[in-house]
Amino acid sequence: MASVTPPGLAYEVEHDLANHRFQARVQGHLALLDYQIQVRRRRKHMVITHTEVPEPIAGRGIAGELTKVALRYAREHKFKVVPACAYAEAFMQRHEEYDDLLAG
Repeated sequence: MASVTPPGLAYEVEHDLANHRFQARVQGHLALLDYQIQVRRRRKHMVITHTEVPEPIAGRGIAGELTKVALRYAREHKFKVVPACAYAEAFMQRHEEYDDLLAG
């Protein structure tokens, strides 16, 4: 697993490439964002399938940070993004700076 922690973040975000997951352990709890890579019309897409933040650490912006890291990864690899989970879809609707990543 590789650390992909943005500067200034109080916890470490790791990319578990083998399991298609970004994760952060905060106060002993594991928050995660799962994704799949699919080829659609000869182009790779990152499909964000699930985000989860345990209740004891909820409300701290952790899901948002995991999503930002995942979207940065998608941008670096020129993937289009399909926000298949409700959280990722709502996040992308609120943050138009990621509109260029949305799959058509």
